[in-house]
Amino acid sequence: MAEPSKVIHVRNVGHEISENDLLQLFQPFGVITKLVMLRAKNQALLQMQDVPSAINALQFYANVQPTIRGRNVYVQFSSHQELTTMDQNAQGRGDEPNRILLVTIHHMLYPITVEVLHQVFSPHGFVEKIVTFQKSAGFQALIQYQGCQSAVSARTSLQGRNIYDGCCQLDIQFSNLDELQVHYNNDRSRDFTNPNLPTEQKGRSTQHPGYGDVGVGFSQMANAAAIAAAFGGGLPPGISGTNDRCTVLVSNLNPDRIDEDKLFNLFSLYGNIVRIKLLRNKPDHALVQMGDGFQAELAVHFLKGAMLFGKRLEVNFSKHPNITQGADTHEYVNSNLNRFNRNAAKNYRYCCSPTKMVHLSTLPQDVTEEEIVNHLAEHGTIVNTKLFEMNGKKQALVMFETEEQATEALVSKHATSLGGSIIRISFSQLQTIRENSL
Repeated sequence: MAEPSKVIHVRNVGHEISENDLLQLFQPFGVITKLVMLRAKNQALLQMQDVPSAINALQFYANVQPTIRGRNVYVQFSSHQELTTMDQNAQGRGDEPNRILLVTIHHMLYPITVEVLHQVFSPHGFVEKIVTFQKSAGFQALIQYQGCQSAVSARTSLQGRNIYDGCCQLDIQFSNLDELQVHYNNDRSRDFTNPNLPTEQKGRSTQHPGYGDVGVGFSQMANAAAIAAAFGGGLPPGISGTNDRCTVLVSNLNPDRIDEDKLFNLFSLYGNIVRIKLLRNKPDHALVQMGDGFQAELAVHFLKGAMLFGKRLEVNFSKHPNITQGADTHEYVNSNLNRFNRNAAKNYRYCCSPTKMVHLSTLPQDVTEEEIVNHLAEHGTIVNTKLFEMNGKKQALVMFETEEQATEALVSKHATSLGGSIIRISFSQLQTIRENSL
């Protein structure tokens, strides 16, 4: 293996593969500063902004075979440390004005979407394109204006400012890219000059026929890049990304308190649920079939040893490749409560082990903190709550005394009705609730 370099050497680049295809493969891992196509050799050289971005990309594609238009491509570090064809300033970006801004968001307590960034940056000029991604430095975005003067004005007035009171601080530099490549219009990227772009890559849509099919493994997931983007260009520690077993065996359940819907509410945090079966001959056991092997691996990894209804859960891969549909199975394959049919990358990004803090969304607009507390209080001691608004919609954070109480509240009250709205509950990775008002 060559010594790590920010330059990546790509082989088997067929004539049908475009520059945009290659950019799409590597954009989740960070900013790409240069791309050279070596058409005569069916190869390409691509320079990332820094060495860690390139290492993340190569580590990820060591586990996941990168394919473009059905063709396997092969990636390795280049023997070049730098592509000299590039007119570089000191950092590859910095103070030289450009119509594209590189924005890093520090202390991000609330999710930042393309819409939020557009609201913040559009007063300074026409925003053509926005691309967002997760990096080791934090959440970053590239924002392309129509003209350079708009970018200069935005940087001058927004540098160091907070999007929300006390958090989400903007750190803005000029990018040295000439043009952003946007392939999808969704909550992570947007081309405001081309509203007709698809929201997701074909094959990752809600109608994916693979859900529920045996052996629809991680390697067949059409959009490995969504997972890469979600996890900052790598995989969470302990996740191999190579598991193809879709069915999970859960044991040491509390048979008096558990049912299929409660299991659905917990396991659907980590992927789409096909079907669930409680084992009649072993009432503290259940089988859960996930959408694919990667989602099953996330569930096993994050839920192993979790406490629920006074029991410590055992979560392992089942020897059964799938659950046979029958009178004793509950079907969820077509459930509109499956979370990963929309915004898959965002849902992957929020995967974590149970925490003391839950996040509530799709709340009624006139909801009060008192109503939220009354709805959840039977499940444990509520230490703190915060009601806030995001993109004009009410959301809340509720902190319990223990992870087990928060887990019980989530499995019991996700997808229940509060004030006429079906509420959505997830675990939050925030440690504390800041008191600053939004």
